[in-house]
Amino acid sequence: MATRSYPSKLIILFIVFILIPNSSQLQSSQAWALLRIRRLLNYPPFLSSWNIYADICNMEQSPFVTIVCYEESIAQLHIVGNESSPPLPRNFSINSLFTTLAGLPNLKVLSLRSLGLWGRLPAKISRFSSLEIVNMSSNFLYGYIPHQVSFLKNLQTLVLDHNMFSGRVPNWLSSLPLLTFLSLKSNNLTGHLPHSLSELKTLRVLILSSNSLSGEVPDLRPLKNLQELHLEDNSLGPQFPNVGHKLVSLTLQKNRFAGSLPSDVTSYYLLQQLDVSSNRFIGPFPPSLLTLPYVQYLNISGNRFTGMLFQNMSCSDDLESVDLSANLLTGIIPACLISNYNNRVVLYSENCLVTKDQSQHPYTYCQNQALAVGIQPHKQKKASAGKAIRLTSLIGGVIVGAIVICLLILVAIRRLNAKRAKERPPRRLIEHASYGYSSKLLADARYISQTKKLGALGVPAYRSFSLEELEAATDNFATTAFMGEGSHGQLYKGMLKDGSLVVIRCLKLKSGHNSQNYNRHIELISKLRHRHLVCALGHCFEYNTDDSTVNRLFLIFEYVPNGTLRSSISEGVAGQKLTWSQRIAAAIGVARGIQFLHSGIIPGLFANDLKTTNILLDPTLVAKISSYNLPVLSENVKTEHGDKVDIYDFGVILLEIISGRPITSQCDVEMVKDELHASITTDGAPGRSIVDPVVPRASCDASLKTVTDICIGCLSMDPVERPSIGDVLWNLQFAAQVEDGWRGNSISSEESPLSPSQAN
Repeated sequence: MATRSYPSKLIILFIVFILIPNSSQLQSSQAWALLRIRRLLNYPPFLSSWNIYADICNMEQSPFVTIVCYEESIAQLHIVGNESSPPLPRNFSINSLFTTLAGLPNLKVLSLRSLGLWGRLPAKISRFSSLEIVNMSSNFLYGYIPHQVSFLKNLQTLVLDHNMFSGRVPNWLSSLPLLTFLSLKSNNLTGHLPHSLSELKTLRVLILSSNSLSGEVPDLRPLKNLQELHLEDNSLGPQFPNVGHKLVSLTLQKNRFAGSLPSDVTSYYLLQQLDVSSNRFIGPFPPSLLTLPYVQYLNISGNRFTGMLFQNMSCSDDLESVDLSANLLTGIIPACLISNYNNRVVLYSENCLVTKDQSQHPYTYCQNQALAVGIQPHKQKKASAGKAIRLTSLIGGVIVGAIVICLLILVAIRRLNAKRAKERPPRRLIEHASYGYSSKLLADARYISQTKKLGALGVPAYRSFSLEELEAATDNFATTAFMGEGSHGQLYKGMLKDGSLVVIRCLKLKSGHNSQNYNRHIELISKLRHRHLVCALGHCFEYNTDDSTVNRLFLIFEYVPNGTLRSSISEGVAGQKLTWSQRIAAAIGVARGIQFLHSGIIPGLFANDLKTTNILLDPTLVAKISSYNLPVLSENVKTEHGDKVDIYDFGVILLEIISGRPITSQCDVEMVKDELHASITTDGAPGRSIVDPVVPRASCDASLKTVTDICIGCLSMDPVERPSIGDVLWNLQFAAQVEDGWRGNSISSEESPLSPSQAN
């Protein structure tokens, strides 16, 4: 009987399967794909919860696995193994893995990190036309990077760090029209860099560190959006790279760059990190590098820079780390470097400086070494020329001999390694480092700009609060603590036990979810820390007593006491309206905050309800955005031109800054914009009738023209014609510099739009 009934059961199951709705069938097929992926990855313990009956799109997330769905289909798949994961067994097939992944047709984000994957990246990756982010770092992938990757026209981020890829950096990268983040760190790539890199117009971050690249760096000045360039630990050089002036981070450590630094390096006003250590640079060290407005990290160690330092030299207040070691510097270490300002780290040993703090060479050592590399001291006597030639010959002979010996040793080591490699399975050649990416974030959230440490922000570390703490801080959410209600929930003002004031935002959440469902949102919110954002200090969940699901979420923010930007423009602080310089500084701060929201993390946050009533000023007049779009409220998927919505709103803010009038409706925007257009004179500057009387004549006209041009561009009705936030920021900083130049030395450091207090 049992044998006869078995076919009947199969028929019944088949009929039930046919009657299942399409979305359920789709989920079922994707569940089978996940089960096969689990088997191909050799059944890692952290995938033990995967089964055919699992609700894929509502699976409980973990530090190792994140699945994000869109319209009941998997859109993002993140699997992260242990950093020390060995290669998968010999029966593993990466071709089979990608064939299985094809069962997830709507995949936009694929992150398979530290899983022991090995083999050549399959050409069938070209089938995944929807992919926007690919991260397969810290595996054992080898061979050439296949040109089929160039078929992924939606690709924005490509991370293949810490693998064994060989060959050259692909020439076809220029055919990826949306690529913004490219990282091929710690592989076996060789040869010269392709000139086609200069065609990646959208590129913001380029990381090619720790390979065996050589030759000149192609001209990267056409990359107007490039913010970070990391080329350390290669054999590139000797010409210093040609790059744009919008760089935030430039790392050239351990290469073969030589000669003197180009003079335009001191004009990289956005630069926060510069590392040219362990190269062959010679010539005078430009002290103006110490005074760049936003510089935080400077390392020139291990070169042959010359020059005399003076005690009264200036330094940027933002400097956190300076390394001048192992050069040929003379004089006295500047007082601004050794004043222990903000626990600043300063290294300057192995120079010829007058100090006993760190070991130094005698003055003659630096003089002779400078002669040896061809740097003639001022008014050098002819008699010393002969000594210099002899010394040069002697040192040159020693260096040549040392190089020959090193080359022989290197060749022997490489032959030995090649022989060993043939006798064992592929292994990682360079151990990988910690990324700092959180697997819970939607798409490997990362910082593009080098933000300050949390302590430097003056904001306590993010933490979890108890409901009792919040009730005590608000007198049990009394009406006297109520500040108002908006689209982002109710606001309460409170005071914590340590006396610090906070703002508590109460959000009512959809029923039926536990705290794990919101963990990835909380993780992202905790990373939203920037000088120009009102930062979250922590969170608290309120649970239903019946089923332990989350009822309400409380987000605790820093309290910013100095009112809104609108009140500071129209009414003023203590009756004093913001000056023109202070208004430019506030606009720069808001633009920096927008830039961080758009590109400082992935996915970016857009449609942030930007207006002057949502921009707060702290006691030092630093502008902070208080209304950014909290990721817990929506997935915040970027639509076409989504970033240009905030650009338009920023144009409205500039309109208020210029006119001094509150703008409360779209009708007001059009009216004031038309007045501004009508007032433009033949020289491009607006007439004074539209400009707030607080803005003085003459000295502000040049900067006012620049800000006006930005404002009109931002308010363009066609989103495509609106400028990028990077262009907006650059032009505002130019306006600030023009204004600063007009004012000359009369402007105080507290009032300057480029002062460190306003920098980040």
